[in-house]
Order: sequence, then C-alpha cells, then structure tokens
Amino acid sequence: MSTDTTPETIRYTADVVLFAAGHVLLIERGWDPHAGCWALPGGHVDEGETSLEASVRELEEEAGITIPASDLRQVGAFDAVGRDARGRYVTVAYTATLPSLVQPTAGDDATAARWWPLDTLPDLAFDHAEIIEVALSR
Repeated sequence: MSTDTTPETIRYTADVVLFAAGHVLLIERGWDPHAGCWALPGGHVDEGETSLEASVRELEEEAGITIPASDLRQVGAFDAVGRDARGRYVTVAYTATLPSLVQPTAGDDATAARWWPLDTLPDLAFDHAEIIEVALSR
C-alpha cells in the first residue's frame, strides 16, 4: 500500500457509439496516444458541462454529426486502471442509432471520420472495442 497522500488526478471524458445500418462511426485520431488509430468520437468533459453535453459536442466537433442529447442513452462508465497511457481516465459512453448512414466530416482532433461495418472493425484505440461490445448488448 502506498504511503503517498497526494490525491490521484482523474480526468473525465465522454465517448459516443453511433450506429446506423449495421455500421459504427469511428474517427481516426490525429494525436498521441494512438495517433493514426481508429476510435470512437469523444473527448474531455469541459468545466461546467455534463458528460451527455460533452458527447453531443464531441460528436459534432470530430465527425460533423449533430444529434439531440435526448437521442443518446448511457452505455456505462469505463474506468479500468491503465485504459489510457496518459494517466487515470474515466469515460461515460453514450449510444444512439440513426435510421441511415449520414456522411461524417472529420474535424477538430480527428484526421478522418467514417462508418465501419460492425463485422470488419479495425483495431481500436483504448478500450473502445469493449465499449462497442457493451453498447451492442444493450
């Protein structure tokens, strides 16, 4: 047991698992960790913002897709130690399903955004494969 009494810094993030027509929306990360890897749209929760509000904002910023917060439902919180190389990160993931594919436009921190068929997903950054699996089971 550690004798260090300094509180651990925990960062708060939100991710979005957006489905449509047997596909999931992914963004290609433009920076480390996992630069060049595919991941769910998401990012840090800003001061004064809820994770739900952050998920709507991050989806729009990274993929150019806007959906109302009322269309999102919570998948769960993901807080495994070591899930992010930068330190302790806790994410709350949300999911929604669109009636059809909508053309994404990469922006903000994403170098690309595209729909991937659920049966041919690439290797994903962080624990995003697990998050997608949980979202599919709900």
